[in-house]
Amino acid sequence: MKLILLLLTFFLSSLVYAQENAQKQNSAGQQEQHKHENGKGGAGHEHEHNGKGHGGHGHDHEGGHGHGHKLNETQLKQFFEPLPESIIDEQKNAALIKLGKKLYLDPRLSVNDKISCNSCHSLSNYGVDSEPTSPGHEGKRGGRNSPTTFNAALHIAQFWDGRAGTVEEQALGPILNPVEMGMPSEDAVVKKLKAIDEYKTLFAEAFSDQKDPLTYKNIGVAIGAFERTLLTPSRFDDFLKGDKNALNESEKRGLQKFVNMGCVNCHNGVAIGGNSFRKIGLVVPYETSDMGRFEVTGIESDKKAFKVPSLRNIAHTGPYFHDGSVETLDEAIRLMAKHQLGNDHVGHGMIRDIKAFLGSLTAKEAK
Repeated sequence: MKLILLLLTFFLSSLVYAQENAQKQNSAGQQEQHKHENGKGGAGHEHEHNGKGHGGHGHDHEGGHGHGHKLNETQLKQFFEPLPESIIDEQKNAALIKLGKKLYLDPRLSVNDKISCNSCHSLSNYGVDSEPTSPGHEGKRGGRNSPTTFNAALHIAQFWDGRAGTVEEQALGPILNPVEMGMPSEDAVVKKLKAIDEYKTLFAEAFSDQKDPLTYKNIGVAIGAFERTLLTPSRFDDFLKGDKNALNESEKRGLQKFVNMGCVNCHNGVAIGGNSFRKIGLVVPYETSDMGRFEVTGIESDKKAFKVPSLRNIAHTGPYFHDGSVETLDEAIRLMAKHQLGNDHVGHGMIRDIKAFLGSLTAKEAK
């Protein structure tokens, strides 16, 4: 009898131990699952926080907020596309492009024969003049920074406020602007060019199907045709086309951080920007009296909204922002993270790597 009681006690004790052990294992498994669901196990963390700037906490992991996750081709194609080989038939439009380039470089389009398109959008300086705002024919400055003309034909619209739909339309604006080139009227511009024999010949060749080719509208058509040739392929385009060695490790880290931090929400597409309008100071207010696109549309939500600039050649097109108030690219990155993403604690490593990636957007060959 004693032996039976002893065996029964041993059996019950073993059963209780097994149940307790199973409960401990189940609890541990649930904790491990919870860790992964909250991103602390490396799975899903990148996706949960993608584009949200981590609430401004300024994390700066070398992996780029992804804890080692690598951007794949599908992700890259979701955000970017390489530059096309061309957006104008240069052979068919050779005469028009030749005329457009001459007009672009000619200061005689200004009232005092001193200011050309190239004065503010220099072909030898990535399409800019490196000034906060540009001086016009009397030395007076406009209120906004002169954006680059390189790759501009790919944008959704022209000017910071998008008031011109195409580069052809945009090219005609500064000529009559009283602060910029200062010509008094369209007729005055046409009369001035018709007095130049070379232009009469060039317009006749470029617009051979027109009886009176030297018109104000055709000036814009020609300059726009030339600007459509100003595409600047970069190493990043090679990377997008499959050359994984086109970027170095720092640039690749910067690309991943650029995507994960949320910069790509505005700076995307073939021009890496230029395809939308966004309010400056979307999260943290940005001090400016410029009402931006509101001056064109009169829509309340367009107050302080500007065309998102293209980031191609951005390492060479400062100073930055619509007002040209930001001198360095490092500061531009920091301020964009703060005002647009709400992240006011961006680390030096984050800025360093994103800046490195932005450097890969520089033209491989200068025009």
